[in-house]
Amino acid sequence: MTAQTRIPLALAGVGKIARDQHIPSVAAGSDFELKAAISRHGKIEGIENFEDFDAFLAKRPDIKAVSLCTPPEVRFAMARKAIAAGHDVLMEKPPATTLGEAETLAALAREAGVTLFATWHSRFALGVEPARVWLADKAIRSISIVWKEDVRRWHPGQAWIWEPGGFGVFDPGINALSILTAIVPGSILVETASLSFPSNRKQPIAADIAMRTVSGAPVSAAFDWRQEGPQTWDITVETDAGTLRLSKGGSELFIDGVEKSSGPDREYAGIYERFATLIRNRESDVDYQPLRIVADAFLCGERREVEAFED
Repeated sequence: MTAQTRIPLALAGVGKIARDQHIPSVAAGSDFELKAAISRHGKIEGIENFEDFDAFLAKRPDIKAVSLCTPPEVRFAMARKAIAAGHDVLMEKPPATTLGEAETLAALAREAGVTLFATWHSRFALGVEPARVWLADKAIRSISIVWKEDVRRWHPGQAWIWEPGGFGVFDPGINALSILTAIVPGSILVETASLSFPSNRKQPIAADIAMRTVSGAPVSAAFDWRQEGPQTWDITVETDAGTLRLSKGGSELFIDGVEKSSGPDREYAGIYERFATLIRNRESDVDYQPLRIVADAFLCGERREVEAFED
């Protein structure tokens, strides 16, 4: 695709995830051309920068695609305004702070006839789609998720993640849930949860969740933000035909210990390719299953207070 036919794109929120993933993926792809950025604290050289979202909407109605990379608590207001102005909208995960916000945005997008894409970047890891295909005709006996990482390494100084609406350990944990709901057919039902809150924080630093598939297979998930050293992002599925394991966040797939799929990270490249396809087909992709599981875990969860955490 030539530069003349690329889709003009604005990016709202110039933080770590935008600089690490969104900006490089847009630049390396052939579908979009980054034309504007909206951020109170960061700027992107070589394009038009705005500090106010309303000012962007008023001045650049020609930029029809908007990528929202802001923290989730401010995303609803921006998405609602963008949809009302006729823009196609991509939302970084998690798409909203509540299911009510998420479902409202989906309805508004339908009414306005614009594309809305609630992204789950881990679904675009190389092993996820092959895993879904392999599991399609298997009987699942059990699923185990172990998702443990070091918050200091991946979210340094990001105070918003500990505030209401910041999700705490579910910010990375929802990535595992997005893979789970992509590879397993039907609903995943939460039964019990234990949420560990540091005494000085408003969001959990760890969580253990017991779930089941709609057919009754048990699903366990252990999330923890206190793991130093090697990081763990594994999903293991026991079936009637063998054991499937996704490692390194879904980038590696093993069947009975034999590697079947691995390769370089293309998660955000896949997100933008999908967004372009949705725009050209005038469709939306608004699967909120991972967000619903997190909400159910908070509803069912037992709160445990643990020692204070300092960043």
